[in-house]
Order: sequence, then C-alpha cells, then structure tokens
Amino acid sequence: MTFEPKFAITARVANALMRIEGARQAVKDLPITPAVLATLRETARLYSTHYSTLIEGNRLTREQVVRVVERQEHFPGRERDEGEVMGYYAALERVEQWAEAGGEVTELQIQTLHGLVMGGGKTRVRPSAYRDGQNVIRDSQSGRIVYLPPEATDVPRLMKAMVEWIARAERELHLPCPLLAGIAHYQFATIHPYYDGNGRTGRLLTTLLLHLGGYGLKGLYSLEEYYARNLGAYYRALTVGPSHNYYAGRADADITGWVEYFCDGVADSFDSVRERSRDAQGRGEPDRSEVMRKLDPRQRKVLALFRKSAFVTSRDVERLFGLSQRAARNLLRNWVEAGFVVVADEAKKTRKYGLNTHLESLLSG
Repeated sequence: MTFEPKFAITARVANALMRIEGARQAVKDLPITPAVLATLRETARLYSTHYSTLIEGNRLTREQVVRVVERQEHFPGRERDEGEVMGYYAALERVEQWAEAGGEVTELQIQTLHGLVMGGGKTRVRPSAYRDGQNVIRDSQSGRIVYLPPEATDVPRLMKAMVEWIARAERELHLPCPLLAGIAHYQFATIHPYYDGNGRTGRLLTTLLLHLGGYGLKGLYSLEEYYARNLGAYYRALTVGPSHNYYAGRADADITGWVEYFCDGVADSFDSVRERSRDAQGRGEPDRSEVMRKLDPRQRKVLALFRKSAFVTSRDVERLFGLSQRAARNLLRNWVEAGFVVVADEAKKTRKYGLNTHLESLLSG
C-alpha cells in the first residue's frame, strides 16, 4: 500500500511559497533580543494551544488557557478542557525537543504525540496504539455522516505508507517543506488513525515537519490561529473527493485546493510573525537567538522566574511545571551539571539556584 498524493503547484501555491520564503528570511535576519524572543515564543505556544483546542470545542478563553498552563488557577467544571490544554502544551514542548534533535519523523513519534495530546499534561506517556474499530465523523447538529474513514485493519499500513512518503519526499522528491507538511496534515486527517485527538495530533505533526525542515521561524508562529479564524474554510479545504467514504473517492482525490489553502495559511502566519517581530525587536541589542535555541523548552520557560527573582528554589520549579518534589530536585541537579544554573545557597531544605552568569544576558531586553 503506497501513498501518492495528487496535486498541482498552481500560481496561488507558487505565490504563497515565495511569500513564505521572504518572511522566513526576514525574521531570520531580525536582531531580536533574547527576552523579546522568549516572550514572543511563549505567546505563540499559548496561542497554538488555545486555538487548536478551541477548534475541537474547548471552552476555555485565551486568558484562562494562560492561567491553566501556568498552573495559577483551576476552573471547576472545566476539568476536561484543562486536560486538553495541558496535553497540547506538553506535546508542543515535545515537538520543540525533537526539532532540536533533528532527524526524520517516525510512526513512534506520531503515536507519542497522540499520547501526550490525550495525557492531560503528563510528560511521560505511552505511545498510542491505533484504533481497533471503525469511527464515523458526523455533523454535530444534523447528525449526518461527514466522513467515513478507512477501516481499522488498513490504518497501520496507511500510516506506514504516509511516513515512508514523508521520508521519500524529503530525500528524493525535494518537495518544499511547506508542501510536504500540508500534504502530511491532509493524509493524517484522511486516515483518522484514532477515535479522538486526530485534529490536534495532525496539527502537531504539521508543526514538527515545518520545524524539522527549517521552517520553525524561531517558534514564533501559530498556524492554529489561521485555522480557527475561519473554521468553515478549514473544514471545507479538508473535505475533498466525490464521497464522504474513504473508499469511494477520497483516497484518490486531487488535493490541490487543500494545498492552496494550507500554503496561504503558512504565508499569512509567517507574514504576521515578520510584522510582530519588527515591532518588538530590541534597540540595538545583539541577537542572542542562537543561545536561546540551545535551551530546551523547560529552560526557556524558567527564565521567566529569573526575570522576577535572582534565585529560584525546587518549590518554584514544582509549581511552574507541576512536578513532584523529587522530580523538581532532579531537574535542577541536571541543570547544574549542564551549566544552566548554579547553586547559590547550599541549605538542603531551602536550596537556592541562580542562572549561570554567561546566560544572564538572556534576561535583558
């Protein structure tokens, strides 16, 4: 079973690709200060989390999402919504880690992303097995069938074929990364390998592919916002073929319309980042984004604590990441060994940690 997508590179697609490249280069060359970069990146992460879960019906506002992620507030009756938010945010952090490591996308990574999406914020999850039965996508109001995905017995072969095509598209076809990411998004939604969480996982897969392909744009964009602004257009673009049945046309459908929609979205998102970055760039300070990129997502997040105080404790790290006391202490010990923080006070119960002096410039701006 192979996957060979049918699409055309139209004038609209070509124009979007040129816009993407222009914005990508412009953002790369902007001298953004470390503090501004960290703020913009965290804002993009929160936007992505809010809008991707909003698409699936999450009821938390953008402000409430921020408070949930920062573990500042609990909203009674919204436990499921909170779990969705924490799961998506944890998966975004994992995407950043994998992007830093590089390599090719694997089925195991996709299954792990789904495990994180459904894990309510847990960072240690089991990769999710594909569905073992049929699922039907229905209109929430009329109840009519919108899409009938492939049978469960075909899912493993279809997923394997999709991942193999991604690798081949990169190595042999030299397909532009935005096209590759968009087609992978479409095919994942087509296979619908899980009973729930397919939309969120598919959007995360898209982000991972863009980052791995050099289109991470310093982690400052949110494609999810583009989708959420007009959900009707998003779903219409994904709905192609003469029938709602996978075996009656969708598998072999021409997906040029989706590719055009997707590339327009990447171009719009990148243009938005270029404008925001220009507005927020520092006044003559050096671009320390290379230093910032060497930090993992948790290290970048804990910088916010150091901007408020010269020292942090294991208790601060517990609260920030929702860790156990032991896990927080282990994390800080690893950071000391890695040269990220230094022990500022040896007291066992109230041990304090300071940011290593060679990284203090990351707090300016």
